[in-house]
Amino acid sequence: MPASTTKPIRIAVLADSDTRWKWGALTADRIVPAPSAEAVTADAAQAAPVLDGFLLRGRATPTPRQLAEVGVRADSLREVTAVEFLRTMAQESYDVLVLALVGGGVQAMLHGLKRVWEDRADRPVVVTGYVGVVYEKLADGLLLRHGADLVLANSRQDAERFRAVYDGVGADSSAVTEVALPFLGGAPYEGEHDPYTVVFAAQPSVPDSRKDRTYLLDRLVRHARLHPEREVLLKLRSKPGEHTTHIEELPYQKLAQKLDPPPNFRLVYGNMGEVLDRTDLLVTVSSTAALESLHRRVPTVVLTDLGIREALGNHHFVGSGCLASWDQLDAGHRPVPDPGWVARQGVEADGEYATAFDAARERIAKLLAADALPPLTPYYTPATAPGYLPGILARHHLGPDGTPLPGAPAHDKDPGPVRQMVRRAARGAYRHGVQRVAPAIRRMGEL
Repeated sequence: MPASTTKPIRIAVLADSDTRWKWGALTADRIVPAPSAEAVTADAAQAAPVLDGFLLRGRATPTPRQLAEVGVRADSLREVTAVEFLRTMAQESYDVLVLALVGGGVQAMLHGLKRVWEDRADRPVVVTGYVGVVYEKLADGLLLRHGADLVLANSRQDAERFRAVYDGVGADSSAVTEVALPFLGGAPYEGEHDPYTVVFAAQPSVPDSRKDRTYLLDRLVRHARLHPEREVLLKLRSKPGEHTTHIEELPYQKLAQKLDPPPNFRLVYGNMGEVLDRTDLLVTVSSTAALESLHRRVPTVVLTDLGIREALGNHHFVGSGCLASWDQLDAGHRPVPDPGWVARQGVEADGEYATAFDAARERIAKLLAADALPPLTPYYTPATAPGYLPGILARHHLGPDGTPLPGAPAHDKDPGPVRQMVRRAARGAYRHGVQRVAPAIRRMGEL
């Protein structure tokens, strides 16, 4: 007789950018609880989890190309407004919900979900966290995420900092759960390739000035000229017209049009893991790609040319052994990471990465086994933050109690084809304004 099949776990992921979709979908895959001992004993087959993806409509909604580049497939995937998503959550039954959003988006969803689930005892387990390195707005971002059942910390260092913030304001810190970045992996670095390949991992908003971005591009091209035997790649996150988690007003592609680079210099796109497969030296200002690279033991440099500053995010790498300048790299410098620093960042180069999500899986399994889950209880309420919370909720067309405001778009029905066309046109106009009109006006103001 065929083995019986247990009910598949249903997971929903709500994301607002390509990077957060990547984090949310991969996190969902890693935190699915393992089959129970009873199921294994009874020879029951664990049905594959069902993953439904929801993309929160906004300026950074990823394009189909960006979604394909992430390499994560969902059983279903559609764009929604915040109010449309809340209506779906009121009608559908999920086991786990991953909120892969900016802090304000998480806070709005927590209040909206608390409202739509107020009469339900079988609500999903709600999980949230951060996409990568947390180097700014620590308290603000954490308190906006408070209220989820699990707030994931990507490293031991982050877990300690998160708990300290929550404890310091008298908020419950039990939701903080230590994990690791979900997109680490790939084969360890085993030696130089032919040709030796240097990759600069660009970031959309760091640095943000034309002067600094032009400087970095010039130094990258100069390195290619100094080392014609090397292949020098500029790894880009998005193509012109696309948006990522952060606004990119000055794409490197546009700046590179004015250069006459040598033949060993190229622009590349694609999955970062695939690019790292052929990388001998990863260079960046402060990208999370540095942690992916360190995990695979690829020589990694965090640049100091523009200073070591909080605004750049490279201050996070103080003590890593990876800080260096282009002058040092041109002269042949090879960084040696500090093992203690690496271990505290959730970069498990010693083989322990496979167990990094065990604690999260165990917590979720216990919550799923409970008869009922308590209502969501965010730290911010109309009583604790009356001058802050209403504005956050209003940006997502929600009132102070989490209910849709009058006139909220499509609060009671799915958008029709005309509304969808208008939305696409508006998003295109916004992206054109950010990358073409705004820089032109700024330059005119400097005349």
